[in-house]
Parts: sequence; structure tokens; C-alpha cells
Amino acid sequence: MTWKRVNAAGAAGASALLEVACDESGSDGENLTGGNTDVFAHASVRLTVEFAAEQVREIRRRIRSPAEEYKANHLLREKHRAVLEWLLSPSGPLHGHAHVHLTEKAFYVVDRAVDLLLGDGTQAVVLYREGRRTFGDEGWREFLEAANQMLRVRYYGDPDTPVDAFFRTVDSLVRAHSGSDAAIVLGRLAEARPRAVSYRARITNGPGLLIPVLNPLLPAIVRTAAHWSAGCPPVTLVHDRQNMLTPDRIAWIEETARLHGVRLAGFRLVVAREDPRVQLADFLAGIARKIASDELNGRGDPVLSALLRPYVGAASVWGDEHSWSRLGPAGEDTGCRTDWTDRREMTA
Repeated sequence: MTWKRVNAAGAAGASALLEVACDESGSDGENLTGGNTDVFAHASVRLTVEFAAEQVREIRRRIRSPAEEYKANHLLREKHRAVLEWLLSPSGPLHGHAHVHLTEKAFYVVDRAVDLLLGDGTQAVVLYREGRRTFGDEGWREFLEAANQMLRVRYYGDPDTPVDAFFRTVDSLVRAHSGSDAAIVLGRLAEARPRAVSYRARITNGPGLLIPVLNPLLPAIVRTAAHWSAGCPPVTLVHDRQNMLTPDRIAWIEETARLHGVRLAGFRLVVAREDPRVQLADFLAGIARKIASDELNGRGDPVLSALLRPYVGAASVWGDEHSWSRLGPAGEDTGCRTDWTDRREMTA
């Protein structure tokens, strides 16, 4: 088949507005340290409906699975390796027309906890990079789980429990590793307990947080809009339906984009199986999550990581240096970025 790459964007490029289709992979809600995945991926594609439908048909033709609905795991099977490499390759249908925003979940927990308590995201990088080697696997896992529980909105026990448990963990690690760079950061966190108490009190006594601090989806959507609208016409995002995307949260996305100068012209939800562009974004998100997770855990595939790299956004939220050196855009030393979480949701 001859790929009409020059027309891949088609009407999307001819219009005064760009229309970009999106989907995600790796969502575990607020359970970022005990969920099924350690990476969250938000993918987007800028293609015409017609061109995207042609590519979905071509994927089905190449894979020849009887499944009614294809997912990323079809492409990730070893027997379909050639199809996967074709899809991501420079000669494939997505190259130059797709983007992936990655979030390393463990780092995201650290970043959100440090931002809540200190308002200084740079300390999250220090703590994350030094934490495991200083505290050991068990101590580091205890810290991450305690931070996750303190930050998550849904906690059905005593409202003081997650705060008490977090600071007990912090105090224990500081005493055991006094003087280390990681313990120094934890010492600063220990002094900020009133912020954590205020945060939990707002969750318990107020109407609830509109934007859960630990859910990476909403900031990722704003980052996606920022990527596609940079130096281009305003962008309209078409996204797969999901419960997280309520009208109030969509309004937050639009307002946050406006406050940061992102030209987001519109946002609408569709059923994924009815829009082939969203289906391709779903494929890419699942593929990217798996490739990135493998790199993070020291079992990366050099060929696949190199193929994914051109799609990965520099604004991804990533703390691990080694894996980012293989996944991130060339010339980017780190994927650490402060997310656009409304601080009024955290500290009011």
C-alpha cells in the first residue's frame, strides 16, 4: 500500500483550528503506588478521520485477529512485532502526527507531596533521585505508600490517620539516615505538617476536591493542548469518554489552559470505537506505557525505545534519569516538570 503521508493531517491542517484525538493508558485513579501499572501515558494524534480509518483497517489486515475491538496488547505480542515497528517507524502513519505525554507514577507522588508541603518542586527531584538508594527498597516503598495515602481524596478511615502515618514514616527515615540529602528534604517536610493537616481537613470537611491531586490525566490533557497549539492555530481536543472527565473538570481544563496561555479552543468527548483517530491514540498510549515501563524497570527494548522516542513530549513528568535518557527527546536531561495542578485545590 502507498501511504499518503503528505495528506495525513488533511482537513485538520487546512482548517483554522487543529483537531486532535486523545486517549490514555495506565489509569489507576489515585492509587499510584499500589495499582497495576507504574507509568501513565496520554497519547494524541492529529489525523483526518478518513486517514485514521484507513490505518485501523491496515492494522487489522496485518494482524488478522478475529477480535472485534483491537487494543494495544494485540500489537505488543511478539508475533506482531513487525506491525508494531511499522506503526512507530518514520515511514509509518503516526510519525510526525502523534505525541505522548508520559508520567512516572512514583515520581508523580513525590512531586505532588513535596509541592503540597513545601511549594518547591525542585526538592522533589533530589528526594526522588536519592530516596531509594538512601532508604533502601523497603524504606522507600513505605514512604511512597504513606505519601500516596496522605494525598488521595478517597480515604474512608480516621481522617487523621494518613497524616499521622506519613509523618511517622518521615520521622523514622530521618532518624535512621540523618545527614543524607534525602533525609534533609524529609526534615523540611516534617516541619510542614500543618499544611498536610489543612489539606486533609479540607477534604474531610469541605465539598471535596474538584481536581484530585494524584490523578495525572487532567494536567496531561493541558500539556497535550500546549504541545499541539505551540506556534500553531488553536486546538480542539477530541477525547475518549471516561468518568473522570465531568463537565466541571472539563471547565477546569479549559480555564487552566487559558491561564497558561494555551490556545485550547474546545474539548469534546466521543466513544472510542466510533472514532478511528481515538482508536489510534489508544494504541499509541498502550504501546508507549509498556515500552516506558520496561525501560523504567531495566528491561527496555532498545529498538522499541528508539522508535518511541520521537513521540515523547519534553514536558513529561519523569524522575528516573537512566530510563529518561533512552525515552526523552534528544538534548533533554530530565523529564521532571511541575504539573499544572491548581494550588487552590491543595492549600485553600
